Amino acid sequence: MKNVGIIGSGTMGIGIAQVAATSGCEVFLYDQNSAQTAKSLVSLKKILGRLVEKQKITEEKSEDIFCKIKPCSELQDFKDCDLVIEAIIENKEIKTKVFQQLEEIVSEKCIISSNTSSISITSLSSELKNPKRFIGIHFFNPAPLMPLVEVIPGLLTEKTLAHEITALMESWGKTPVIAKDVPGFIVNRIARPFYGEALRIAEENIATPEQVDDAMRTLGNFKMGPFELMDLIGIDVNFSVTKTVYADYFYDPKYKPSLLQQRMSEAKLHGRKTGKGFYDYAENAEKPAPEKDEELYQEVFMRIISMLINEAVEAKRLGIANDEALELAMQKGVNYPKGLLQWGFDIGFEKISETLQKLYDEYQEERYRQSPLLRKM
Repeated sequence: MKNVGIIGSGTMGIGIAQVAATSGCEVFLYDQNSAQTAKSLVSLKKILGRLVEKQKITEEKSEDIFCKIKPCSELQDFKDCDLVIEAIIENKEIKTKVFQQLEEIVSEKCIISSNTSSISITSLSSELKNPKRFIGIHFFNPAPLMPLVEVIPGLLTEKTLAHEITALMESWGKTPVIAKDVPGFIVNRIARPFYGEALRIAEENIATPEQVDDAMRTLGNFKMGPFELMDLIGIDVNFSVTKTVYADYFYDPKYKPSLLQQRMSEAKLHGRKTGKGFYDYAENAEKPAPEKDEELYQEVFMRIISMLINEAVEAKRLGIANDEALELAMQKGVNYPKGLLQWGFDIGFEKISETLQKLYDEYQEERYRQSPLLRKM
């Protein structure tokens, strides 16, 4: 697969293009908005320049990567591609329309894929003439730096294709894991409580965002707390993924979105990209220091980590991926300090079960129900 087409030249699209070009592929980059492509290429030139300055790559390699990415004015330029990766807006109808157009252009052997983070691969492929060659290839942002790639075959995908794509991703220097086609796949499903439970704790004035973040960093050794991470991802983006997962699981209370996050989204307090979210990113703004409370921190940490471990155990029970993939996905996709199944063994699954039972007794909500496998671990 030496000729790779990328649809969408936003942050993800240009990032994936850089990864493919670095691995020696000829990359064809198309975006309906040609101005976006031009802007992304200027940005890529600067990124490559910084890599040269840091002596991560040579000047020659930088030039080679840049020259391998060919901006395209129409999808017709993809006719000789061996693989196409779509990275446009998270809208099923728009994506499906693009894939149908693409099928009329590329050869029968060309693999068509989506970088979707939450839309069903089976659903996206169902309108195609040849759904067997369609698969999910989900990179994490920023694509050149984050090692994880979720490879998601749909129900109609050719059985051998997932392993073929896994081998390709390994040759691109990535850490691929194969996941079932379920809402959120591995990472966006299992990670929901990291944000959702943190938001509930803040909504109920149990702890401030600063305290929650501090607790997860100091007790859990997370590089970023939930609120810091939401600000980085974009509160609107995080909220959108939560809504999609919630709806796709037929409104399972476990994935219920937060009213606080909705209000933040409505106010356009999206985090770093708007200059303000849960924290203020203005030039002279000072981050508020949390009021430290050892007992409170322990309660916050146990509440969030128990929800995360329970979600990982349920993913194991449902066979969403094998144990190794579940552990790798959370470490390589969202930088968790260790795999959640291992964390469960370290803390003790009995203690996790007790924490969830206490929350269930207190709230009387299905949100805190335990995986049937948890008590057997």
